Amino acid sequence: MKQSPRILVIDAQGGGIGKQLVSLIRREIPEAAVTAVGTNNAATAAMMKAGADTAATGENAVVVNCRKADYIVGPVGIAIADSMNGEISPAMALAVAQAPAKRLLIPFNQCDNYIVGASEVPMGSLVGLAVEELVKMIKG
Repeated sequence: MKQSPRILVIDAQGGGIGKQLVSLIRREIPEAAVTAVGTNNAATAAMMKAGADTAATGENAVVVNCRKADYIVGPVGIAIADSMNGEISPAMALAVAQAPAKRLLIPFNQCDNYIVGASEVPMGSLVGLAVEELVKMIKG
């Protein structure tokens, strides 16, 4: 029996991108075990409301869940220390970067990090593209 893919969605601030991701993942890959980790309670609550199976908040939750995930999905800032207005600690960024999981990072121009080309594509489209790629990775 094939194990359900373990998908970790990480977001900060209000959790808007994470909420969109969880909702689309839930729709496109219903068999997935989706864990949502927010850097704050608002982000976690938004993702939980969107349908995550489990949720947690904070630095240690990011570190622990990165070790368990098959796939990590979120804005590119989750892999950059001190990004997202300082909500991503160096330990969080390191955990994402060193995780054995495949990472799907959405380019997002914010907080002094500029990803060339990202501003030309609407955020909703980028989220959709990330989930399409995730489906391809999982289902082949």
